[in-house]
Amino acid sequence: MHAPSVEQLIPVLRTAIGPVCLISGVGLLPLTRTNRLGRAIDRARLLTLERPGTDPGQQARISGQREILWGRPRLFRHAIALASMSALPAPILIMALFLTALWQIETAWLIALLFIHSMACLVGSLTAFIHDIQRSLAALGLELAMEGYRASRLHGE
Repeated sequence: MHAPSVEQLIPVLRTAIGPVCLISGVGLLPLTRTNRLGRAIDRARLLTLERPGTDPGQQARISGQREILWGRPRLFRHAIALASMSALPAPILIMALFLTALWQIETAWLIALLFIHSMACLVGSLTAFIHDIQRSLAALGLELAMEGYRASRLHGE
């Protein structure tokens, strides 16, 4: 077994750039999810403070919002875990690419498996994110209904 030359490693370096970009891009996903998680927690706390002095109609809407907010952290946990599991195989993929070149062994099945695993987890993370957006919009709908309720009370309707 002989060591590959620099010219032989350059294509491997080019190939390794994709997984490096994957790590960078996917690394931002948990950051956005944790920010959204913090906002959901803050909103739940505000709703908890708002609830005691409201009439029964508003309490029902606040309870509906709180129920939606309660499910969102689970979505965030799944999205963050899946995004992390998507980024995790990328360094292993890079190592496999280099070891394949250095040892001149064929590991196409391992490289393909790592990449497919990474993409499947990314799809799962993005699906959880889309589901969270839907839940956020449902909570917003309740908030807007509550605002309409307040406005109609102010105008004596």
